Amino acid sequence: MANILILGAGAMGVAFAYPCVDNKHKVSVVGTHLENDTIDELNSKYFHPGLNLKILNTIKFFKYEFIKEALKEKPDLIVLGVSSKGIAWVSEELKKISEGGKLPLILMLTKGLSLNGEKYELLVDKLIRLLSENGIKNSNISAVGGPCLAAGLANRVQSGVIFANKDIDTANKLKDLLITNYYRISTSTDINGVEVCAAIKNIFAMAIGAATGLNKTKIKDNTYLNTSAALFRQSIYEMEIFVDFLNGKKETVKSLAGLGDLYVSAAGGRNSKMGALIGDGIVFSKATKNNMPNVTVEGAELIFEIGQKVKKDFDEKKLPLMIAMINAIIYDKKLEIKWENFN
Repeated sequence: MANILILGAGAMGVAFAYPCVDNKHKVSVVGTHLENDTIDELNSKYFHPGLNLKILNTIKFFKYEFIKEALKEKPDLIVLGVSSKGIAWVSEELKKISEGGKLPLILMLTKGLSLNGEKYELLVDKLIRLLSENGIKNSNISAVGGPCLAAGLANRVQSGVIFANKDIDTANKLKDLLITNYYRISTSTDINGVEVCAAIKNIFAMAIGAATGLNKTKIKDNTYLNTSAALFRQSIYEMEIFVDFLNGKKETVKSLAGLGDLYVSAAGGRNSKMGALIGDGIVFSKATKNNMPNVTVEGAELIFEIGQKVKKDFDEKKLPLMIAMINAIIYDKKLEIKWENFN
């Protein structure tokens, strides 16, 4: 039995507690400074509003200012379930947890890609950099990829994911610690490929979501699926190019980390919904204001972060679909896809 500390009381952080508890581990969830109300509701009602689910009462919940209480028993594993914007906060909290510049194993549920100066930076690399700046030089961080929606995991539906670490023995150790009869885990050393897929699939989920609007027939049926399939195929092709460019393995794109995660994201959710609006000819700013106010669209946020650099590194013949989405978002204009450049 292990002692597992989860940082972040959002839907995925709490959902991840389920395979932990089902493996008979002790689980403590510490919320961020923005999640005090959520922690109060979890402790009083054991109900999570984001999951719309009654939560197991064997999970312990703490507000962030009581993290020392949660750490009375030294954790064997720290799981990061915060948003990508919370990584700086996490690095400060991990500094408090460290002993002699060392930390337990870390597993990142958080996904993302950003820029550090003029270079792309995976979220796992960003955390390693921030920890190093705080005097923690030898952190061992694994990443989770693949199609696993929080509500499905919390309801124990069959799910498949990939644990990635440059050291396959560490990835396999975490697999043995957390695998269940519904939470299926494969392992990989391609942490770059897994992390890049997890980030950029949100851009392509928007593109595939646009299929309904791009289909201009008057017929009210599934004729848009022809377009959707063409967009899906091109998305996989361009993801392979981009993953290879960032030193990942192309074959990872055809795994759960790429193809599987893209399938789930394109089937529904915030990115797909925004894509449908853009496909209908609504520009991003109006779609945000009128249809999706106060909603975080990860694919759009990623475009604002890396879009201009992508346009410097690639042309429309190399990545026609990705650049079409970048142009639509950054320049707030109607989506224009150069189909003739598709592979």
